[in-house]
Amino acid sequence: MRHARRRVVRRGTQLAAVGGLLLGGAMVTTAMASETPGTSAVPFSSGSATEAGDTGAALVAELGTARTAGSWIGADGKPVVAVTDEQAAATVKRAGAEPKMVSHSMNELKAATATLKAAPRVAGTAWAVDYKTNRVMVEADSTVSASDWSDLSRVAAGIGGFVQMQRSEGKFTTRLNGAQPILSTGGRCSAGFNVTNGTTDFILTAGHCGPANTIWFDEGQGNDQQVGTTIDTQFPGNDFSLIQYANGKAGDNADVVAIGNGQGVRITGAADPTVGEKVFRSGSTSGLHDGTVTALNATVNYPEGTVTGLIQTNVCAEPGDSGGPLFSNGIALGMTSGGSGDCTTGGVTFFQPVTRAMAALNVQLIVAKQAAGGQAATPAPSASANHSAIAPSTATPGSTAPVTGDDTSLVARLTDTRNIGPGLLVIGGSLIALVGTRFIRAEQDRKAYQRYYSATWG
Repeated sequence: MRHARRRVVRRGTQLAAVGGLLLGGAMVTTAMASETPGTSAVPFSSGSATEAGDTGAALVAELGTARTAGSWIGADGKPVVAVTDEQAAATVKRAGAEPKMVSHSMNELKAATATLKAAPRVAGTAWAVDYKTNRVMVEADSTVSASDWSDLSRVAAGIGGFVQMQRSEGKFTTRLNGAQPILSTGGRCSAGFNVTNGTTDFILTAGHCGPANTIWFDEGQGNDQQVGTTIDTQFPGNDFSLIQYANGKAGDNADVVAIGNGQGVRITGAADPTVGEKVFRSGSTSGLHDGTVTALNATVNYPEGTVTGLIQTNVCAEPGDSGGPLFSNGIALGMTSGGSGDCTTGGVTFFQPVTRAMAALNVQLIVAKQAAGGQAATPAPSASANHSAIAPSTATPGSTAPVTGDDTSLVARLTDTRNIGPGLLVIGGSLIALVGTRFIRAEQDRKAYQRYYSATWG
């Protein structure tokens, strides 16, 4: 009976060891096939969108603004170019893009916006060129009086039928109050991107967030940790400002912008967007939201003054999101300026182009190579840029990367089910159990053999 129990125990141990080997192998295979820990499933724009935008822009530059009226990315992801004659259309087709015949050239559209700008300023109005409809769209928010609306309508009618007027709900305001929140006596804003002049690091954010000499604090440090001081600002006209770090350095993860839930996106360069491009915006109030670019070179008449040359999108934003980053495919595009609506009802949001701000301030974007090696990196966009989300372990407010305090100990890495370690541990334990049972069985057989022959030989 005792021998039968031993056989059952040995057989059960062997089966468990074999099962462990199979389970461990499956765990290793799954871990190797899975995503790297910390990646996000957020569907960031693909490189093809960047290439399509570049193709359209190149064709517009080649043909000129008298024969074209802008370009955009079509629903199928291919570049579309508005043209005014058949020869231009043929050139666009040969380049692999889709031509669209329109009645008004970019020169005419820009002349229309210049006339609107020369008219008496009306706070609460905005206009931009809609490439897809070949129109200049003029919007007036709920604060515009009937008298002002009538006066502006007469100006639009004098330009031509391609200037379309429309009323919108809400109010065009700056979003003062994204990634990481920063505070001053004037309110709360969101840090945009980290930039450098080669010796000192800065936060690039919205100009309306505060005048020169504004002192900023990190909301995450109990409002007592000074981040830096605004040393240069342009608003209205433009909408950007430069905050110099108190210690002169951006710190770790300076090339990351936060997107919420302990995740961040690594920024690899800067560029101008294309109409129709899918974009993402992050801010300290409303977090991460996405949409598309609907117009470029937009003009907004805020109550504080007029800002021109803005990126117009259908991405929502709320007070406190001002200055937060706009990006696509890991490429920095702009900083949140203002708009109407909110992230419940939707709305329109305008962004200051990051390339224009950096050129005016003579600074460069801090990207991965700079952050790692301290050497200046050319902020050129790449179609294959790494746009995976990451979870950095440390961050400074300007880096806009959330502080998460990841445990990187050996035990944590080995026991993390997303890694290969647990599978290897199961395989190792199963091999030990299998070898052990074989050894025990061999030892028992040897002793039984010895007892048998001892009894035989007396």
